[in-house]
Amino acid sequence: MDATGRTRASIKPGAQVLIVMKKDQRTGKLTQGTVKEILTGSATHPHGIKVRLTDGKVGRVQQILPKNEEKK
Repeated sequence: MDATGRTRASIKPGAQVLIVMKKDQRTGKLTQGTVKEILTGSATHPHGIKVRLTDGKVGRVQQILPKNEEKK
């Protein structure tokens, strides 16, 4: 499984991920959230698959969090 978020198949709705939003690309600030929808249509993307989180934020997945690291 690809934990870096560059392959679409490794990301599922409901997964806990760290994304970088467009406005944070220069700083590299990561935002944690739950995937609501996958926006990238291609199977892979070198900068990360673009997703929408349940809170409406949009960004590219930088890391998929393991189940035991998810927020309770």
